[in-house]
Amino acid sequence: MTKAAIVSISGLYLSDEEKQILSQMQPVGVSLFSRNISNKQQLRLLINEIKEVIGDDVIVAVDQEGGRVRRLAEPEWKSYASQNVLGKLSPEIAKMHATLIARDLKEVGINLNYAPVLDKLYPQTHEVLRSRCFANHETELAKAMIETYCNNGVCPCIKHLPGHGRAKVDPHLGLPVIDCSLSDFEQDMNIFKANNTAPAGMTAHIVLPEVDDKPITMSSKVIKEIIRGYIGFDGLLISDAIDMNALSGTICERAIKSLSAGCDLVCYCGGKTEDLSNLAKELPQVSEITEQRLQKVRDIIKKSATDEVDYEQYQQAIGSVETYTESYDATEVLNLMNKK
Repeated sequence: MTKAAIVSISGLYLSDEEKQILSQMQPVGVSLFSRNISNKQQLRLLINEIKEVIGDDVIVAVDQEGGRVRRLAEPEWKSYASQNVLGKLSPEIAKMHATLIARDLKEVGINLNYAPVLDKLYPQTHEVLRSRCFANHETELAKAMIETYCNNGVCPCIKHLPGHGRAKVDPHLGLPVIDCSLSDFEQDMNIFKANNTAPAGMTAHIVLPEVDDKPITMSSKVIKEIIRGYIGFDGLLISDAIDMNALSGTICERAIKSLSAGCDLVCYCGGKTEDLSNLAKELPQVSEITEQRLQKVRDIIKKSATDEVDYEQYQQAIGSVETYTESYDATEVLNLMNKK
């Protein structure tokens, strides 16, 4: 009775209430955030707890892009370049990057990474995303990272379909409206089209007025005609965090609308037990087509991390481990929102 969601929890260990809810709910997966991670030993214990409650095939997901967006942080884990820095380097360095991160994740039991970001960088790209976009060579670098993650037992999740780079508003705080023609927007979608065999992808909380006035995550028209149609993506489609202010309604209303529009799974990041309890009651089970897409993900995460990379060689290639200077952290924005 698996429910169509990747949910989140409040702290470093599962509370008795969370265990009860997750046991009843049986979500597809759990996303982990900085609030859930202290050190390797604690993280392994937490993931073992999650597996005991939900099952060994549970997806355990994280945002470990590199740069500022990393949940496995220093000094317990090594530092990695932002995608903007990688975009100035070669696909070989991108492969090293993905190999090292995959090893870090597999070591503690994490099996899905919300990366790489495929959004096209523009002068107007919002600060929440700017350093997370490849500076150049997007298609080749994305392909190299996707293949490397898959080969090393971590499912990559490309984001944010069909392209978030033109957004001038942070979706954590509001709903971005993309003010360009659909023909111009094709250049944003082409990198996704070139990597449409990725096993998983995440939606963008944006509006494409020329196609629909609903946020893409809740738009059956955009998901069917653009993401599944023009782009040709047939992987596991996960909503971006449904607790962002870009969407409206209760958490359950947002979840149901997103699933009804064509998302395979919804991603809930707030970690509130009340929301978890409501989702456990209201969410549908995964569909047959979603289960087929999930099987492809599970086939990937059964693999071991086998590639070998010297971190010092990687460090020399990127120039410095201090590769992020921006002060805007989307995760902190969302965490502050959730505390209100």
